[in-house]
Amino acid sequence: MDSTSSSFEHRLKDHAGKTEALLKQLLADANLDDEIVRPNRLLSAMRHGVLNGGKRLRPFLVTESAALLGGKADAALRIGAALECVHCYSLVHDDLPAMDDDDLRRGQPTVHIAFDYATAILAGDSLLTYAFDIIAAPETELPADRKMALVLALSRAAGIGGMAGGQALDLAAEKETPDETGITTLQAMKTGALIRFACEAGAIIAGATTDDRKRLRIFGEKIGLAFQLADDLLDLTADAATLGKATGKDAARGKATLVGLHGQEWAETTLAKLVSDAGDLLSGYGNKADVLIETARFVANRKN
Repeated sequence: MDSTSSSFEHRLKDHAGKTEALLKQLLADANLDDEIVRPNRLLSAMRHGVLNGGKRLRPFLVTESAALLGGKADAALRIGAALECVHCYSLVHDDLPAMDDDDLRRGQPTVHIAFDYATAILAGDSLLTYAFDIIAAPETELPADRKMALVLALSRAAGIGGMAGGQALDLAAEKETPDETGITTLQAMKTGALIRFACEAGAIIAGATTDDRKRLRIFGEKIGLAFQLADDLLDLTADAATLGKATGKDAARGKATLVGLHGQEWAETTLAKLVSDAGDLLSGYGNKADVLIETARFVANRKN
């Protein structure tokens, strides 16, 4: 590992620690104003689904995109925590038997295995709702119009035309194999939409120009596709111990992927092109964009 990669991974790990600490604080026992009680078992299930390690890539992208454009670090950390709640809710629900039916997540039993199906559903529901609470709360020190823009952008990224819709398309793909355009659309929604939001959110937090916001959004789309391609490669080539979850499930279920259609060599070439394109998008920011460009490389080359 060269010094640049080492420095980047240290920065990512340090930020993950800050995100984890904030999430622990947000999921504490004490009620917030207007909450009646926080049921212990529900809260424990939410913690199990959220406080289980992970790289916290999406919150990192929020913070670094905001930093690029001069946004407030404290606000970015809270928006990143809100985004992580949405991401973790999706994992809790996706792992259920009615969805992807997984028993293992990040090397631990999934929430419905550690608790039960109903509690897992409620934990996911609560995490999704809490995300918008975190954005709207007075502790997130942003002007009201930026909070409104963040709520709208996250709703669109997470909902029917974004992540949830992508999961619906993914389930449908088990019965009728989509063509290449269908696969690309599915992945842009299920995986890419939250990564796109993570990058665009930094521009919203900073109150950046429309051009800056569009550039960060496209950057997010590029690395969202790279993330999914890398994920599909790992599903093909990694072992479960390294990945922290079951591998080879897409092939076993007959799910089509771009890697399955075009092969490993094509995927690796495409990943390199996506990283190059992502770097070109941010070239006008000079060395201020170095961390985000290194993030694109990390996404493409990760091993788990």
